[in-house]
Amino acid sequence: MFTSELLAGKQILVTGGGSGLGAAMSRRFASLGAHVHLAGRRLEVLQETAASITAETGQPVGVHQCDIKDPHAVEQMIGSLWDRAPLDVLVNNAAATFVARTDQLSSRAIDAILGPTLHGAIHCTMAAGRHWIEKRHKGVVLSILSTSTITGRAFTVPSAIAKSGVLAMTKSLAVEWGKYGIRLVAIAPGPFPTPGAWGQLRPEKRANSAGPETRNPLGRVGEHIELANLATYLVSDEAGYVNGEMVTIDGGAHLRTSGAEDLLGWTEEDWQALKRGGASK
Repeated sequence: MFTSELLAGKQILVTGGGSGLGAAMSRRFASLGAHVHLAGRRLEVLQETAASITAETGQPVGVHQCDIKDPHAVEQMIGSLWDRAPLDVLVNNAAATFVARTDQLSSRAIDAILGPTLHGAIHCTMAAGRHWIEKRHKGVVLSILSTSTITGRAFTVPSAIAKSGVLAMTKSLAVEWGKYGIRLVAIAPGPFPTPGAWGQLRPEKRANSAGPETRNPLGRVGEHIELANLATYLVSDEAGYVNGEMVTIDGGAHLRTSGAEDLLGWTEEDWQALKRGGASK
């Protein structure tokens, strides 16, 4: 699909790169010649993923333990990258979410979602952008969002708010920073099963009901390589005229459902079981 040297020489930082879609994108980038850096909180997970990618692709992979909610930690991480080589691409992938009744959420629970998903993306984007502008270096910011930015989504409201905020940032900075040769783009994935987010969004009661593939026009969920290939195109020079856009990849699911309708039928007992942890795997 792509030439083997499509991303050769590019320095790419992926937040939340140790697992799930972040790891899938990182593996694809490295296979096409990029020098990938993984950022996240769990050092052991990052190291395991980095070793796996290097073994598979032969490309060295950097590891950066960082809490992206902390702007000072982000500045230090981005600065350390530039000490080695200019950063070319930032992928805002780190996020948090869980299913809950919105009126039952505490301010702490809301902040747990907004922190990495919205504030973390802003901190990383601002830090990367300052370096690019100061050093007159072109760059790309790719943010992994959600179809909730189109439909809204009940019972994951803080996540929908955060993702919509990052979309607004993408569109706004695409205009403001375009003159510096900086592009901002985004992807809105539909159902792409991952161990982390999937467990939060598909607790046992939902997991035992009809899955998202039954509501999808294509009758299936997404494959990680499909999203990774789309991400590869968007961060590559081949997409040099794509700016300020969000590309949806969900099999057309958002045209049919927001993805939360089944939760409208949950009883008080169902919600209490979820709160106790009895409805999650």
